[in-house]
Amino acid sequence: MKLVKSLLLGSAAGIAAVAGAHAADLPSRKSAPVEYVRVCSAYGAGFFYIPGTDTCLRVGGRVRAEYAVGTRFGDFQDSYGTRARGRLNIDARTATAYGTLRTFFRYELTNNSGIYNVGAITPFNTGIVVPGTTRAFSSTGSSPNLDLAFIQFGPITAGRAQSFFDFYANDYNFASTRTSDTRLNLLAYTATFGSGFSATISAEDRVSGTSNRELPGVTFNPNTGAFGAAVVQGQDFPDLVGSLRVDQGWGSAQLSGAVGQRKYAVGNTIVAGLAPVDGDEMVWAIQGGVKINLPMLAAGDNLILQAAYADGALGYLGWYPGSFGVGRLGALTLADASINTLTGSVNNSSGFSLVAALKHYWTPQLRTEITASYSELKLKYNNAGTFGAFPRSLDPKEYNIAANLIWSPVSGLDIGVEVLYTHLDIRNQVGVVDNFNNRSTILGIKNDDALAGRFRIQRDF
Repeated sequence: MKLVKSLLLGSAAGIAAVAGAHAADLPSRKSAPVEYVRVCSAYGAGFFYIPGTDTCLRVGGRVRAEYAVGTRFGDFQDSYGTRARGRLNIDARTATAYGTLRTFFRYELTNNSGIYNVGAITPFNTGIVVPGTTRAFSSTGSSPNLDLAFIQFGPITAGRAQSFFDFYANDYNFASTRTSDTRLNLLAYTATFGSGFSATISAEDRVSGTSNRELPGVTFNPNTGAFGAAVVQGQDFPDLVGSLRVDQGWGSAQLSGAVGQRKYAVGNTIVAGLAPVDGDEMVWAIQGGVKINLPMLAAGDNLILQAAYADGALGYLGWYPGSFGVGRLGALTLADASINTLTGSVNNSSGFSLVAALKHYWTPQLRTEITASYSELKLKYNNAGTFGAFPRSLDPKEYNIAANLIWSPVSGLDIGVEVLYTHLDIRNQVGVVDNFNNRSTILGIKNDDALAGRFRIQRDF
């Protein structure tokens, strides 16, 4: 009996051992490792590591709603307008042995109506409109915009970025503040020297700039005052921009300059025997600006002062196509240069602008920015306008004053009101454009004003 029991126990033990051995040989099913999203603190708030990579990503954007009213000059214009804008930002950065590799793009979609969508008036300035524009034309419009798209690798910046000529470029879209605020296609190299000092050289394509920051040329006959459009020819090279900059605890300062080429042509039929005119002119601009932090007033306070001069490239002053003409003055011609159809000479327009901006925080949630600009242009052509038939130079002088009051009850949310006053003087009288009848009168004026107000709600994330 004992022998039988021993045999049974031994057999059971053997079977258990064999079964265990076979079980160990079977494949096991293990759960895959979970890749959790990790916070990336190297580049500031909002960045996280893309799973499986060493690249940090931040996704952000903006939604803005605006409601504006402005000076109305006739029944053919709206006295109000609305705007809805959505913005998406993608920022990806990777640390490398050569420095940070950054890729950034910003895409916007905008819908405008009324005074936001009148003609080609850029940048926004309610009150400065093309007289006689019908509501059917200006009622609404939607537009996509690739605002920024660039790569930064060490000292190199390539793609669509803010011009390195710019210094004060505000985000309030008062915009008739005469300052260069341009995003365009460029290729730049920035050298850093320590203690906040840097220098940049940039090749910039002005034709690719926001709203085409290049003014056309015109032709004129000094005997009759007749003028027309000149043919803009292709450039041999993009504008070259250089800047010296310092950023320190007290604030920042920048000195920038630009040089470029403009080519114009016109078939000369005024004087028999003269060959067609072909003009090739160099243009240039220079600008200096300083930003002074004012923590003794309140945290975040600062004062910005800026001055610029341009010869043959008025876009560097913030004067753009369609931006000349206030109310009853009409859409007067503004050009970078003119060609004399009798002599064939090409003459550049020139001008300067002065800008001041003060930002003050009344409380951490309540702030105000006040901006002012003054500019003068010397236009090298005679514009008879709509008054009389004799040659005249208009040479506009303009000043703008704008202010806002913005409340930020929670982080990323702005609710506020903004006002803008614009005054324009020209050298000689032009005919008053009667917008109610959509015609010009023989009465002449030399200046006009515009007033605008806006309510804005904006969420940044």
